[in-house]
Amino acid sequence: MSFLIGTPPRVIAHRGLAIEHGENTLGAFGAAVDAGADILETDVHLSKDGEVIIAHDSLLERVAGRSGSIADYTASELAGIDLGFGEGFPTLAQALERFPQQRFNIDLKVDSVVEPFVSLITALGATDRILVASFSELSRSRAVAGLPGVASSATSRHVIEGRLRSWVGLALDKWDIPSEVVALQIPTSYYGLPLVTPGMIRSCHRRGREVHVWTINDVSHMKRLWQMGVDGIVTDRCDLATLLRKSLAASDS
Repeated sequence: MSFLIGTPPRVIAHRGLAIEHGENTLGAFGAAVDAGADILETDVHLSKDGEVIIAHDSLLERVAGRSGSIADYTASELAGIDLGFGEGFPTLAQALERFPQQRFNIDLKVDSVVEPFVSLITALGATDRILVASFSELSRSRAVAGLPGVASSATSRHVIEGRLRSWVGLALDKWDIPSEVVALQIPTSYYGLPLVTPGMIRSCHRRGREVHVWTINDVSHMKRLWQMGVDGIVTDRCDLATLLRKSLAASDS
């Protein structure tokens, strides 16, 4: 798979760079690209008229200060909702076409978006620059089946199994992790269980998978994780992460 080209550490821009732009807008993605992010992380829902819409929440209250949900509005109506800086909700097609050289880490938020998502990625020929993510194994596996060769991240079941195996020393060759999964994208802990440990990182690397940790905005925390061996940082502050990466590279040279 060609999604994870180049060498780590990777900077993954969580919903773009939303300092002078609304999150998950074309402006935020452009700012992240300008800051040097390697991958644009985003989320998708389905509009009332069946368009794949970039948005994290299903409801509009937090980002737009109004009632209703993404599914209640057409793509045109969503585009006209001001997210705080004069930009509305973009479609995934618009983002892929605006940034044709960029890789996108896309979280499928609802099962209903899977088929339109697969159709869109196929029509645009964008499979090689997409990583499919989802908290739902059903959504993830359906999308992967519809996009042969696409990269994916692991769902919670795979992550917990891997963590328990690394914890108790079970054989890694029995770790049931699909071949299309190129990375475990995880928080630092899960219900009190530390996930990002040297043992877990070694386990993933032995199986040829990367470890990406979310959502890390503190520079000192980023530095500790990268020094531990983490391959990618998912962050709201990709500008700070890229500067840190450059500083670490200079100190190692």
